[in-house]
Amino acid sequence: MTVPVFYSISDDFTPYAAVSLHSLVKHADPKRDYTVTFLHQGLSRDHEKALAAYNRDNVHIKFYEMSDELLKPIQDRKENYLRGDFFAMSIFYRLFIPDLFPEYDKVVYIDSDTVLNDDIAKLYDHDLGNNLLGACTDTSIQFVEKMLRYIKEVLALDPKEYINSGMLVMNAKAFREENFVDKFFSLLGRYHFDCIAPDQDYLNEICSGRIKYLDGRWDAMPNENTAALENPGLIHYNLFFKPWHFSGIQYEDYFWTNAEETIFADELKAELAKTTDKERDTEYHKLDHMLGKLDTTLQDPHNWARVKENEQVTL
Repeated sequence: MTVPVFYSISDDFTPYAAVSLHSLVKHADPKRDYTVTFLHQGLSRDHEKALAAYNRDNVHIKFYEMSDELLKPIQDRKENYLRGDFFAMSIFYRLFIPDLFPEYDKVVYIDSDTVLNDDIAKLYDHDLGNNLLGACTDTSIQFVEKMLRYIKEVLALDPKEYINSGMLVMNAKAFREENFVDKFFSLLGRYHFDCIAPDQDYLNEICSGRIKYLDGRWDAMPNENTAALENPGLIHYNLFFKPWHFSGIQYEDYFWTNAEETIFADELKAELAKTTDKERDTEYHKLDHMLGKLDTTLQDPHNWARVKENEQVTL
């Protein structure tokens, strides 16, 4: 039995995805089989070739181009902006994995800005039972007061139970049987919830009460308020803490150790070197812009909290 792993990427994210894939292959158990699929729209031939070079006897690299027709209901509008900053269709790809790949009853999804420090098969091996997802609490926002208010007052969820969608173990069979995509499109079409993290908020809401919370070492994120974990299984350079833009962030050594072993090493080092202090400052303060949505979403008559007063949004 293969371990199915999925990424969703845009073409410009290929160098970071290559670092993640490199780390995945490096920690793969030679006695197990892995199938890694990249969901994309318009991946260049050169970048596809660079990722395909990681094919091994027990690691199979595949590519799947997402159709415009499938994604048509998801519109480029401010409610769907990632971090309130820009529209990225690729963040929604993960929601369709169970329906697009009916041969799998369980899958692992990880973002491209990740690095593995352990065998990803250990994630896949978690027994989800009747839960829809296995995931980790989003530690990146636990010290951000406005984000905590957003989760409690706009989403009407417990921040301690709010998951990050950058690493998911998905009960694909249950997603299909319980028509997750239909539920998502129904809510999206009727309410177009104004979200700070669109795909993540929909997953948290629809799957609420049926999430298996995994050890935080499987989604270790740089955080200025907490000490680094000693033995992270997966590092996720979430939000604006990208080692190719910032020096001195938590867990950066894991990234650069793997990056140095890829064909993108020089390109990534050059990107870090050319990033100006002004650009870093702009990136760092995008969090303030992201949280600017709090006031408007609190007043929205169709925010999650108000809709949930009269309608069940969970599966």
